[in-house]
Amino acid sequence: MKPFTASMPDTTAGLPLQAGLGAAPHEAPHKRSWLLPPDPSSVPEARRLARQQLTDWALDEQIEDTELLVSEVVTNALRHAWGPIRLTFCLSSRHGGLRCEIEDANPAEPLGRHADEHDEEGRGLHMLNLLTRCWGSDHTHAGKVVWFELRACAGPA
Repeated sequence: MKPFTASMPDTTAGLPLQAGLGAAPHEAPHKRSWLLPPDPSSVPEARRLARQQLTDWALDEQIEDTELLVSEVVTNALRHAWGPIRLTFCLSSRHGGLRCEIEDANPAEPLGRHADEHDEEGRGLHMLNLLTRCWGSDHTHAGKVVWFELRACAGPA
């Protein structure tokens, strides 16, 4: 089995993945994806990647919420799944949104729980409800993708 490096971008013929999600030919949303190792160092790396990608796309107003949510969902993937984690950001001007996806190998749906005042865990899904315009989880052939969408207030021309 070939080892992998944190934040290794997906590539096609050596170029970062920049394809769209079912976009019309005249509008291809921007897309970036990285493979992260199943290691606690992936949480700050995911935040760094979020900050850098949103800065590149001139989405400064979404950086703080995106970093927080990415941190929560990647942490959940590390706690409850196994194997590498795929972090993907998609930007679509047609839908006016930024979509973040965190894919892991555990097919189990994320479960919310009630967190008491002094609990250090259990608030991630509550934050998704508060800070996103929508979120969800989809099964894949190898596990699941937890995704969320934020409004994109600015972005690349």
